[in-house]
Amino acid sequence: MSSVHEEFQNSAMLAEKRFSSAVVSSEEGDRVDRAIIERSGVFGPLLSKLFESGVEGRGVERVLEDERDGTHTWNIIFFWTSVNLVPSSLSIGILAQDIFSLTFPHAVAAIVVVGLVSAVLTSLVATLGPKTGLRTMIIVRFSSGYLGGIIYSIFNVLSQLGYAVTCIILGGQILASVNTGSLPLIVGVIIVSICSLIPCFIGYDVVHTYERYAWVPLLVIMFFLWGLGGHAGLDIQAQKSAEESGRTLTANVISFGAIVFGNTAGWATLSADYNCRLPVNTSATKVFLLTFFGIYVPTSFTEILGAALMTITKPGYPESFESGSLGGLLGQVLMPWKGFGRFLLVILALSVITNNILNTYSVGLSIQALGRPFAKIPRICWTVIGWIIYTVAGAVGREHFAEILSNFLAILGYWSSFFIVGVLEEHYIFRRRTGALGGYNLDDWDTPGKLPVGIAGILAGCFGALGAIIGMSEVWYTGPIGRMTGNADVGCELAIAFSAITYPPLRWLEIQMLGR
Repeated sequence: MSSVHEEFQNSAMLAEKRFSSAVVSSEEGDRVDRAIIERSGVFGPLLSKLFESGVEGRGVERVLEDERDGTHTWNIIFFWTSVNLVPSSLSIGILAQDIFSLTFPHAVAAIVVVGLVSAVLTSLVATLGPKTGLRTMIIVRFSSGYLGGIIYSIFNVLSQLGYAVTCIILGGQILASVNTGSLPLIVGVIIVSICSLIPCFIGYDVVHTYERYAWVPLLVIMFFLWGLGGHAGLDIQAQKSAEESGRTLTANVISFGAIVFGNTAGWATLSADYNCRLPVNTSATKVFLLTFFGIYVPTSFTEILGAALMTITKPGYPESFESGSLGGLLGQVLMPWKGFGRFLLVILALSVITNNILNTYSVGLSIQALGRPFAKIPRICWTVIGWIIYTVAGAVGREHFAEILSNFLAILGYWSSFFIVGVLEEHYIFRRRTGALGGYNLDDWDTPGKLPVGIAGILAGCFGALGAIIGMSEVWYTGPIGRMTGNADVGCELAIAFSAITYPPLRWLEIQMLGR
């Protein structure tokens, strides 16, 4: 009987602790909202009504330790699974054949190996969210200074807008393929774009809640695609006659790997945004593993499926891809199920929203991270502006999806490479307990005079950019080392190498001379 009484007491204490934490968090949230309203002038009353209706007011402001809770800890793996178990990942797989003429085995090798490396790097950056309570584009200020943070924020704004463009074009293509000719592509693009905005407008908690469950129907549909694709006839050697050999084949595998890297490593620039409200004592190993498996497994699974669907040689399938890209191919695969297949196509088209939510939400944060004048304008305003920009761009570029995707992801991989290096080397070399700085003074996050000057971070980034330029291989430019390797795109590898080698000595010198 006493054990029952003790258990009841423990449960009551835990409930009281959670309630108290929620009250503190609520009060702090109200304080942040009031501060935003006060500095918004004539827009204050409108923002007040929006915040009262549940719209999130907080932007890049640091989340203090007593404002956090572990509500979404285990949701990390489901969050990233929903984000990556989408047609956007399928589209990466189809590029192996569409752009690089690779057979299925070579595509799988690049996806598995490169995806592993990029998922590890992204997951390491994600662990800094709970440690700091800061958004990713603010964390970078502790390695590259206030000015460097602005530079990286500009890159990130452009990256999120670019990736959002590819998402809405893809979703529009799939919607347009539901009943060929009945829905113009531009209308499909606009529908998907509008649906991407709503959860981001409300905020962090709604984004997490949506992503927690979105993966379930998507996983079922992906298995349906595997089954229907297998029934149509997957021929893993179908592209053998079109595949290059020798040095050119190696170059194609490496170049496709650069796109795979850009797709996964691109999340590193915002990976801390979605766990900065976890308690500071949250296990870094847990955050790493949940993020890693949430990114690597569904991304590889779906990219491999995309590559597999390109091996179907049955009449009608190659033609559907040629006329309608991925949307046309998916429509052909699901055609045997008629009305139910069209219903699944609609679900797939709208599923790109789970991926695009992150771009839409984080673009507002990245604009705020450009500096105090930008931070004074509420995140939701920048989110809407970003949404308008990428919707217009998607409508204009809707007929050039493959070219936009392949070029954009490669460029995203280049700058993500030296961004990741600077953040991680700063954390594991200079900010460790026994390092030169011994940790972070997190109260300095918005004080330029107390942050690093940023010389080391900016110069190392420049060296990384140099490595990318001389190693890249794009339609519009091939660097000298890229040409020496048979037009292999080794820009990401050289960007990592150049920045990783130069950052530590430059940062050590900066600390010795300036003390920060």
